[in-house]
Amino acid sequence: MNIQPLFSPFVYKNLTLKNRIVMPPMTRKHSPDGIPSVDVAEYYSRRAMDAGLILSESTAIERPAAKHFKDIPNFYAEALEGWERVIRLVHQHKGVMGPQLWHVGIAKPDPSGWLPSLHFEGPDMMTRGEIQATVESFANAALNAKNLGFDCVEIHGGHGYLIDQFFWSHTNHRKDDYGGKTIGERTRFAVEVVKAIRKVVGENFVILIRLSQWKLEDYEAKNALTPNEMESWLLPLAEAGIDIFDCSQRRYWQPEFEGSDLSFAGWAKKITGQPSITVGSVGLSGEFLQSLYHGEGARKADFNELMRRYDRGEFDLVAVGRALLQDPCWIEKMRDGRYDELRDFSRESLGRYY
Repeated sequence: MNIQPLFSPFVYKNLTLKNRIVMPPMTRKHSPDGIPSVDVAEYYSRRAMDAGLILSESTAIERPAAKHFKDIPNFYAEALEGWERVIRLVHQHKGVMGPQLWHVGIAKPDPSGWLPSLHFEGPDMMTRGEIQATVESFANAALNAKNLGFDCVEIHGGHGYLIDQFFWSHTNHRKDDYGGKTIGERTRFAVEVVKAIRKVVGENFVILIRLSQWKLEDYEAKNALTPNEMESWLLPLAEAGIDIFDCSQRRYWQPEFEGSDLSFAGWAKKITGQPSITVGSVGLSGEFLQSLYHGEGARKADFNELMRRYDRGEFDLVAVGRALLQDPCWIEKMRDGRYDELRDFSRESLGRYY
């Protein structure tokens, strides 16, 4: 197993990364009333020295129903001072970082489970004015990120949250031009968000988007059932200004479509020609959500399949989540071949850093 290629630099537009390993967004609830504390800055700075790129936990834009827990961080108003502290400390540790901008799209909590909301049909349907205000809020948050000194910005467009609710045929039943029978038609909202962000941050500032086929409430869901549908989904996003596709997969090695062993990340790169990030059980076996939220252990896994796919050019960057939550020094240990020091994942071992 030779993982040294992951420690080669990656350069794209304004981004210069010292290696190909990304700390992905992992939602935490450690920002009281949405304000990131000193502890949040220290949490990221511990991983800044080794990670090529850090993408923050999901941060709420300034819109109603943008988040569903009060201690998820905001990315507006008083919270910006806390985020300025975060990026200043990350840069002091030679790190590169971007915030993930998020709109949950859940209008009211439902104790029985997940509910898509901001209604796509009926009298409470999200109005065109509300859509435009949401687009503007994404753009304002991205401009704030650039002005604070962040190195890039990521849009959360996956996992059944607001942008993904527009993509998915099961949630978007709108009859206007934000709906449609095809995935290409249902990309309009996301395309407008991307274009608005690109307009305010300029051409050289990197914009990423996190996408997924699966939803938190449905692991088997797919926005695109065929490669042609995926092309109709992803090409408009690339043309609007997406630089890097962050492809959330439950297991990075699983083929996306029959007839090819390419993963989602592989298809995204093949279709758009843009760099892609692979993520999903990298370095650890076991189900992600089960281990993260329910405390079930996940054992360390080998990297042979990952490197086989990397070496053939399937993706450019590799996101490692639970392993970096488990151990801020995980990247250093991997780089130095100290595999015997790696630990299995345990939620209990995370303490206050979870």
